[in-house]
Amino acid sequence: MSVNNQVSRVEDSRVLVLERVFDAPRDLVFSMFKEPEHLKNWWGPRGWELPVCRVDFRPGGVWHYCMKCVDQSQGQFYGMESWGKGVYQEIIEPEKIVYIDAFSDAEGHTNEDMPSTEVMLEFIDMGSKTKLVSRSVYSSADALKTVMDMGMIQGITETWDRLEEALQIVK
Repeated sequence: MSVNNQVSRVEDSRVLVLERVFDAPRDLVFSMFKEPEHLKNWWGPRGWELPVCRVDFRPGGVWHYCMKCVDQSQGQFYGMESWGKGVYQEIIEPEKIVYIDAFSDAEGHTNEDMPSTEVMLEFIDMGSKTKLVSRSVYSSADALKTVMDMGMIQGITETWDRLEEALQIVK
């Protein structure tokens, strides 16, 4: 599937791969994923904000955040909070970030009832542009289906649209 210049595909029934080319240099795109002040401007689907965003950007460090729906037109989602937690496994600046992504609560405790995933972000230098490849490995095909049924593709597409817009502002 291709949206804008975004491509998504499922490999091996439990691996979701997303690719998109951003109109910004690699160092800048990479920094958008490591700086809380940048993440607050684009992370999450449209109509959602990041009122909490704590980042300890190092292997073993934790990224803990809260997405909150601030768009009344989203009906039942308005006012809803969704907490997430990433634990960084590997960072090679400005080429790669690997982290375990999980749903959590406000205290940072992982929600074991929801699927977690290993995410590898690869930042490929294309001169004035950057190709971002996100590879998410789920524990099972059912775990991937659960997040797909929750609207994962639409959410990531809107999130990456917001990243492109934020890049154009800071570029």
